[in-house]
Amino acid sequence: MTESSATQDSRARLPRFTPSSKVPALVGTVGALIGLLDLATGIIPQLRHSRVHAWAGYLPGAVSSIAAAASIILGLLMLMLAHGLKRRKRRAWTAAVVLLPAGVLAEVLHHRVSIVDTALSAGLMVVLLTHRSQFTALSDPRTRWRALFNFVVLSAVSFGIGLLIVSAHPNSEVGNPTFLDRLKTVLYGLFGFGGPVHYVHDRTADIVGYSLGGLGFLILFSTAYLVLRPEHPAAVLSPDDEEQLRGLLAKHGGRDSLGHFALRRDKSVIFSPTGKAAISYRVISGVMLASGDPIGDVEAWPGAIERFMEEARAHAWIPAVVGCSETGGEVWTRETGLDALELGDEAIVETASFSLSGRAMRNVRQMVKRVERNGYSCRMRRVSDLDEEERARIRAAAADWRGTDTERGFSMALGRFGDPQDGNCVVVTAHKKIEDDPSPHGDLKAVLHFVPWGEDGISLELMRRDRSADAGMNELLIVHALTNAQELGIARVSLNFAMFRSALARGERIGAGPVLRFWRGLLVFLSRWFQIESLYKFNAKFQPVWEPRFMVFPTHRDLPRIGFAVMQAEAFITLELPARVRRWIPFVSKEPQRRECAHPEHKRLAAASGRAA
Repeated sequence: MTESSATQDSRARLPRFTPSSKVPALVGTVGALIGLLDLATGIIPQLRHSRVHAWAGYLPGAVSSIAAAASIILGLLMLMLAHGLKRRKRRAWTAAVVLLPAGVLAEVLHHRVSIVDTALSAGLMVVLLTHRSQFTALSDPRTRWRALFNFVVLSAVSFGIGLLIVSAHPNSEVGNPTFLDRLKTVLYGLFGFGGPVHYVHDRTADIVGYSLGGLGFLILFSTAYLVLRPEHPAAVLSPDDEEQLRGLLAKHGGRDSLGHFALRRDKSVIFSPTGKAAISYRVISGVMLASGDPIGDVEAWPGAIERFMEEARAHAWIPAVVGCSETGGEVWTRETGLDALELGDEAIVETASFSLSGRAMRNVRQMVKRVERNGYSCRMRRVSDLDEEERARIRAAAADWRGTDTERGFSMALGRFGDPQDGNCVVVTAHKKIEDDPSPHGDLKAVLHFVPWGEDGISLELMRRDRSADAGMNELLIVHALTNAQELGIARVSLNFAMFRSALARGERIGAGPVLRFWRGLLVFLSRWFQIESLYKFNAKFQPVWEPRFMVFPTHRDLPRIGFAVMQAEAFITLELPARVRRWIPFVSKEPQRRECAHPEHKRLAAASGRAA
């Protein structure tokens, strides 16, 4: 019995993927509203409509001042929990159930009871307890970056709130404090000290002091908690998982040109129940993002997809797939009920039919001949044929020629070069000897790196060149790879992926409608920042066969969030500090990929690379 038939009954009992209930979204919105009300009434004195003034004589003034500060802190915490409640997080539900009664108690001790706030808190509490079964999502994978992000964002928010608190009592201020005095008072208050702004009434001074001190304590406590709690890496590909993936690729790797990229070590992997299929993924901004088709036997794909969807439901992640083939898209949509959108096309060249002759190849032919006349030559080899010194030199050159602080790529990038287990990869290098050349990389001027695609194919992973080298280096390397590929038994070469290629191609044809022309114009405009049109035209030079690639997603309203996650995965958007700054921060100075994958051979290679560099 095949795995697809064995899991058919279990899948029939499971519902297809549907968007989460509207209750968590409503709860999150109401929680945010309660947080805003608590903040407003705690900061602005005019909103404190007292209904229990008779109790004031029985409560110490310090208790009331602390309650006013507590109202601000609880409001801020409710705002922080709102997003977790919308995503059905169990920990957010537990914290909200504790904070809501505490917020009402703070109102009572604060000598005012807001009917609206109390009614919302009571109603939200009832909804939380009644629908507690919907808040079962597990916590997200985390890293030390969460602590830094919390410290920076919460410090900025607390500083802004503190400035409002200090400035909300103009009638009680002594003298005419300047804006700089207010800033100093906020800064000192976050550390628990008094500032240059003073107040006539002691109760007002107590409220400001306790509020600022509470905000400072919240920053310190939350950051320390995130730093000291046990770390759960965001993505881990263990050596055992990698070995199992390589076994699947050895049997079924020829099906998908993106299969080898599942071996990125900053991804996690889910296997089917029998281990005959797998899906690699990464969780980014609440999106469980897979790339390419599932690895392994097509008959076992449904089992891996089922486990993928179960994991997404358990954590309230949005499931999405980027760059899958038409076959993969059909299986995903059939098994899950998700929708699919064509993203663009992959350029694939058959090496047996490639030729520089003909009018269509005239520009490429002339460019290659010109570069060769300038003294450049190329070499094409398997990575296993390189010695360690040359591997380190190519690795260092590729890193120096990278134009960004972070390595870009996710769906079509491996993120490493020269690993002993990647000996089947192919590298093409361009060389030119120049007297008195200041380059630290000698005669090396450009490099292409291909990963295996089954037994007779390769897929482009990296393309770098020295900025001082002649124009046309990339064309020279690709032509050399295509014309010499058959010597290594390579029959097909996958080049770059062209986003929205069909729209660009149809939009420039005669007779294109106004909508299509507008869409093409927008893509051309976006090409100023993203390589959309340029990649399409570059790939088209080599007369490839275009294979469509798709994105799979739940609903159209999830597309902005998925798109943002894809941009983060591909490192077009980075939510982290520059590399030079990260080196000075102890708990984030190490790259996650090196920390998570501690294979002895990987460590030895990295050390050798560092010595060579």
